[in-house]
Amino acid sequence: MATIKLNIEQKLNKEVSTMFKSSATNYKFVQGKTNVTYDDFLSNKMLIITAIRMGIPYSLFDLIQHQAPFTENDWASFLDISTKSLHRYKQASKNFKPSQSEKIIEMAEVTNVGLDVFGDMGKFKLWLDTPNFSLGNMKPMELLRDSYGKELILSELTRINYGILV
Repeated sequence: MATIKLNIEQKLNKEVSTMFKSSATNYKFVQGKTNVTYDDFLSNKMLIITAIRMGIPYSLFDLIQHQAPFTENDWASFLDISTKSLHRYKQASKNFKPSQSEKIIEMAEVTNVGLDVFGDMGKFKLWLDTPNFSLGNMKPMELLRDSYGKELILSELTRINYGILV
């Protein structure tokens, strides 16, 4: 399992680095680094803004999709498109629109924080699918369609991480 995780991390790092190298992006946001890692990307708001405006390439989305605990139907719902449209993006290997790119990055952030808090994808998925008293007895998964819901989820994960249970 650790080998699979390391392999996905390496692929994510390579894909993010390639995305920024192939664009006309000014690297002043990376402070002298020649290769941008996935962690650099998710922790640097300027890189995130740049990626949103460029559009996330399907190849990066595919890696994020395989790392995240969401089904293809979940992704279609998050991106407000049909699963058929997702397949067309794959066939055409095209970039997502900025609004869709933003949602992809938001779900990547949630996944990273969730894995950090729970340490295991299975436990994180279980938490996402279990009604939560702190979230009005809603399942965290139900809140992820909206940016405000995503912020509530990230706040709740942070509280859990620090042992602040309501």
